[in-house]
Amino acid sequence: MSARSRLSISALTLALLAGPTLAATAPAQWQTVATQSGSTVDIDKGRISRLKSGKTAVWTRLTLDHAVLDFEGQVRYTSVQALSHYDCAQGSFSTQKRVFLLDGREVKTEKVSGPWQSATQADSLDAKVLNEACKPRTVGEMQQTAARVAAVAAAANEVNAARPHAMHAEMVSTVDATPPRSMKVADAHAPAPTPAAPAAGEKQRFIDMPLIDKSKAEDPFKGSAPPAAPVVTAPASGHAATPKSPPAYAPAAAAASHADPVAMPDLSRQQREMMLATSGPRKVALKKKAPVDDVPPPTDYSHVHWGYAGLGGPENWGKINSSYTTCGTGKRQSPIDIRGGIKVDLEPIRFDYRTTEFRIVDNGHTVQVDVGEGNSITVMGQTYPLVQFHFHRPSEERINGKSFDMVVHLVHKDYDNHLAVIAIPMEKGMENPVIQTLWNHLPLEVGMDVAPPDVTINLANLLPQSREYYTYMGSLTTPPCTENVLWMVFKNPVPVSQEQIGIFARLYPNNARPVQPANDRLIKGSR
Repeated sequence: MSARSRLSISALTLALLAGPTLAATAPAQWQTVATQSGSTVDIDKGRISRLKSGKTAVWTRLTLDHAVLDFEGQVRYTSVQALSHYDCAQGSFSTQKRVFLLDGREVKTEKVSGPWQSATQADSLDAKVLNEACKPRTVGEMQQTAARVAAVAAAANEVNAARPHAMHAEMVSTVDATPPRSMKVADAHAPAPTPAAPAAGEKQRFIDMPLIDKSKAEDPFKGSAPPAAPVVTAPASGHAATPKSPPAYAPAAAAASHADPVAMPDLSRQQREMMLATSGPRKVALKKKAPVDDVPPPTDYSHVHWGYAGLGGPENWGKINSSYTTCGTGKRQSPIDIRGGIKVDLEPIRFDYRTTEFRIVDNGHTVQVDVGEGNSITVMGQTYPLVQFHFHRPSEERINGKSFDMVVHLVHKDYDNHLAVIAIPMEKGMENPVIQTLWNHLPLEVGMDVAPPDVTINLANLLPQSREYYTYMGSLTTPPCTENVLWMVFKNPVPVSQEQIGIFARLYPNNARPVQPANDRLIKGSR
């Protein structure tokens, strides 16, 4: 699997998952699905259950060869187990719950909020897990499926007998199918089913999926229940069909319906495999909500992790943690739409940036770069050493309503802990050498930092030639949204290439806080 493991924030919130802890369950029956790049993906054969909706509840496990930080950077783990619901017909999954373990010891359990449904990708590890989960588990289910396929074949033969010259040109559907719990039947001549648009004159064929008592799926810890119906091969003649083990499931059409139309087409196989259900997607796809009944918003956000969408989105930051209250109640919050400021002779910012080594990390919310000592700015008689800088897409700041492709925030702090942030807008243009050096050393996993030896950057080369800027008092744009931050926003953007923007977009398609009310703050701009 991909070396970059990510925890997704997806799937339907299930109150029924407040069951016993991992230690209280029966012994698991783990079976390895795939091993790659020092990581192993297993599926628990003893906890595969069918839901009345037609989906399959499955426990999976991702085991790493070394400890990494979780999505929020709170705990280290060497393996993570996840309960996910797989839609065998649509080729998608939604993650319900995760249990993190460090060397076999449970360190964190989380119920996933926000009903997101993620599509699997052809030939990915997700597809392998889905294929394993959707295999037949009982003789009765195999017999039912065989009977349905035989009925399909018999009906097809009746039509073909009337039109012998079109025998292989048309597939006829004769079995009642309900879309939420149906599965496509593979072409008898195809070595592996790859769902796609029907050829000219061809009709899509479906088989019905058996239902099961939902009570057996509501507590996945109580053993196994009848699983999903198998993918079977339709016979070319009128002979009875024999159920077979399904070939690798490759829901290309289903994946395309859920994928980000901008970020997905040129993803490599390794990047597609970042969307493993156990470790979660790398936010490279736009996840669509699964149709669910209206659910009232929660009153307790204590287990929600902040982010940029869903329950953890910016509108709820102030509810998640008592230390984040300012995010919802502050009157001098950032970013803002900069307009209506006064034009004055602002003193130039004196930059003391020099060549420095750096350490780059994907912290789960952005790409952050820490630099060595000796870099600072001086403004209004105060010197602020540079602490770190990071990126947002699109730009969080707006200038007279205009947004930019990206922005880099250079965070400075003086010895009295006063903060000063410089925002440099970035827009599509020529390749930026400083950004390219950073992208060359992007870490492979969330929480992993990379400090490349003998590689340096000089941030003076990132500054625009024109140093005109706006300034106002605001806040941090991420929790805890601390106020009394001096902001300096350059008027002129620096260029970055479309490819460089696309690389960041694959990691973070949108990690920008919406603009906040200006509340009559004084904004000054260079004239």
